[in-house]
Amino acid sequence: MGSVFHDGELAVQQRMGQGHIAARVGRGIRADIPGPAAAFLADQPMVVIATADDAGRPWVGQIIGLPGFAQVVDARTILLGGRPAAGDPLVTLLRTRRRVGLIALQPQTRRRVRINGVAEPDGEGIRLTTEQVYSNCPQYITRRRIVAFEPALPGPPVRAASLNSTARQIISAADSFFVGSADPDGNADASHRGGNPGFLRVLSPTQLRWPDYRGNSMFMTLGNIVTDPRCGLLVPDWATGATLHLTGLAEITWDEATFAPGAQCSIDFTVTEAVSVPQASPLRWGEPELSPVNPA
Repeated sequence: MGSVFHDGELAVQQRMGQGHIAARVGRGIRADIPGPAAAFLADQPMVVIATADDAGRPWVGQIIGLPGFAQVVDARTILLGGRPAAGDPLVTLLRTRRRVGLIALQPQTRRRVRINGVAEPDGEGIRLTTEQVYSNCPQYITRRRIVAFEPALPGPPVRAASLNSTARQIISAADSFFVGSADPDGNADASHRGGNPGFLRVLSPTQLRWPDYRGNSMFMTLGNIVTDPRCGLLVPDWATGATLHLTGLAEITWDEATFAPGAQCSIDFTVTEAVSVPQASPLRWGEPELSPVNPA
C-alpha cells in the first residue's frame, strides 16, 4: 500500500526525523466524514477555504453562516448553505469546480477539523465532495468567544501589491492566521497557524516571516511548499470582522539563526498581491485567551 503522503511531505518528515510519527498519525486520514466531525461542522458559524485561481495562485477566504449552514448529507458530501462575502477573493473562484482545502476551527473549544476535496456550486451554496478528512490537536489555538453577530455589507475591497500601514498593523497584532497551499497535483489544503502576537512578523511591505512550531508531524503545508512555493494567507481581524487576504511565494528557511523560540524552521513569505475587506464577517469575537503552549 502506497504512502498517503507525497514526496515533499516525506522529504520534510525525514529531515525533521518525524517520519515514524507521521506514518502513525496519517493512519487517521480518511475519505469519509465520521459522525463526530459531522456534528462538529453543524455547530460552526464559519469555515475557512483555500483554493487556487486560474493562474495557480492560492487564496484563502471564509464562509460565514448561522450554525447549521454546513451540513453533512452523506458519507462524503458536505453542503455549505452560503458563499463568501462580497470582496472575498473566493467569490469568483467558487463559481466553478475547484479543488479545495477546508478547515473548521472553533476558537471557544480549541477544536478543529480539516477536509480536502472538490467543491462545486450548488444553488446558492457549495457542494463539497471529501477526499481527506482528519482532526488536528488543539495546540496554538487562541480561545475566544463570539460576543456579537452584526450583519452588514462588507466594505469595498482594497487591492495592492504590498502591505499598507493598516495591513501591517493587523499582521503585527495577529495571534492566528490561515495558510493555503497545494500539492504537485493541485490538491489544495488549508491549515491554521497560531502563536503569541508578533509571531507573524512584518519584515518589509512585501516580506513576512513566521515560525513553524511542532505539530502533527505530517508537514502537509511545508511539504506542499517544498514542491510548489505558491501559497495564500488569510489574516482575520477577529474584533472588527475585517479580513486580509494575501497570495505570494513561500520559502522554508533552515538557518537556525532565523528561528524564533520553539520553532523547527522559519517560513519567509513574499507578498505578490494583497486584498483587504472591511467588515467581511458579521462575527465579533471577544478578548483572546492565548494558548498555554505558545512559545514565548
